[in-house]
Amino acid sequence: MRRLVILGGSDGTVSAFRAARRLGLATICVDMRQDAPGVAEADEFLHLSTRDVPAVAAALRDRDGLAGLLAPGSDINLPSLVELARLLGLPCGLTDATLRASTDKLFFREVCERLGLPGPRYCAGDADSALRPPLPVIVKPVDSGSSRGITICREPGELPAAIAHAKEVSPTGRALIEELLTGEDLCAEAMLQDGRIALLGLSRRVTAPPAVVAVGHDMAPADDVLEKEVVRQLERVCADLGYRDGPLNVDLFVDGGQVTLVEMGARIGGNGLGEALGLMHGVDTVEATVRLAIGERPDLTPARRVPAHVRVLRAPAEGTLVSIDGLESLPDGAEVVVVAKPGDHVVPYTECRAKLGYVVDREPPDLDALIRIDVR
Repeated sequence: MRRLVILGGSDGTVSAFRAARRLGLATICVDMRQDAPGVAEADEFLHLSTRDVPAVAAALRDRDGLAGLLAPGSDINLPSLVELARLLGLPCGLTDATLRASTDKLFFREVCERLGLPGPRYCAGDADSALRPPLPVIVKPVDSGSSRGITICREPGELPAAIAHAKEVSPTGRALIEELLTGEDLCAEAMLQDGRIALLGLSRRVTAPPAVVAVGHDMAPADDVLEKEVVRQLERVCADLGYRDGPLNVDLFVDGGQVTLVEMGARIGGNGLGEALGLMHGVDTVEATVRLAIGERPDLTPARRVPAHVRVLRAPAEGTLVSIDGLESLPDGAEVVVVAKPGDHVVPYTECRAKLGYVVDREPPDLDALIRIDVR
């Protein structure tokens, strides 16, 4: 039987394990956490750090039927994906430049600047104060995700603590300071084929305090002029990076018709965005990404263009999860991913990894009305 290795077992990997199963692939989950959500979805579990490439390669090198590697939902495992694909002779569509743009926000800013694309004023966190953009600014880790380590600063005295916090969260100890953009904060989920954007979904973030973290996404067909400009910029960046086939997740702002790309990841978006793109176009985009990982060419012909909505399941307070009730009341067509179980310690949703799960549907699900989450 052909086997797919999925690096990481976070909630963002669950849909990939399920898609692989539909395609008849056996799956191997690699993660340090034995209780990671993906472990229960996998056929086999390797209790190893995804960053320990030599150990993972040694564990996989003599496996029969090894067909591909995948690292969905987060950029953190993309470096290991690229290195393991080379060591094991498996398919990988990520160039070195694509990998760097996905894992280094400062490099991505430099790429956009070199291409003449709009962008915020920015500098590295350790740059001289004279080079810093004017306040207000957003301070973030150069190479961390899940909305961790982000601070909006409106006063000069707030900067030192914000920079220190971002560096603490950053795996390489680096921070980025950017001019605080205004306008509409959007997320672009896309599938690239032969260097062209084959599928695109622009989603608006649904936020609740603290507003940095999205509690949902509303994806819908957008204005043609806006979509064409987003496609133009994305295809220019991907051509520069040498990225031709695969998923793409991009944060952007739109203000007065101007599109500004903020950061990118050459992988399926987390929080149900990959599933939402598929629902919008009538294409199983997660399954398509699995096919790419094993060297196949998926059919990305869209069958429709309809809205799709994601809502995150959140704990009302810190404590022990007792139950999540009411899931059976959700519409039959809704895709539900639950990653927490009774007995888990849960915390309020202030960063993406604190989610209990998510729901994807054609109509925005009213989780507050339908779902009761009991925490003691």
